[in-house]
Amino acid sequence: MELRSDQCRVQEAIQWERAKSEPLENVRNVALRAAIAWGHEATAAEQREARKLRTRAISELMQVQRQRTDDDDRRTFSENPDRGFANV
Repeated sequence: MELRSDQCRVQEAIQWERAKSEPLENVRNVALRAAIAWGHEATAAEQREARKLRTRAISELMQVQRQRTDDDDRRTFSENPDRGFANV
């Protein structure tokens, strides 16, 4: 299961608050390390989410481009440089 960035940021904030308010030093240290770890995981989740958005956008653009190509007269460029389009 992949964690979302907002879930990680909430957990990070909880751990930072615990690290600030805890009277016991060892509990503060554990909370501080947990907050740092949640921060790293949130950053990784943000990168994953951004990558998925880019991939989805590229896929949609490619689909639109394919539809435009299919809607054209099915004309393609000729391999012969003296001609503009090949008759298909």
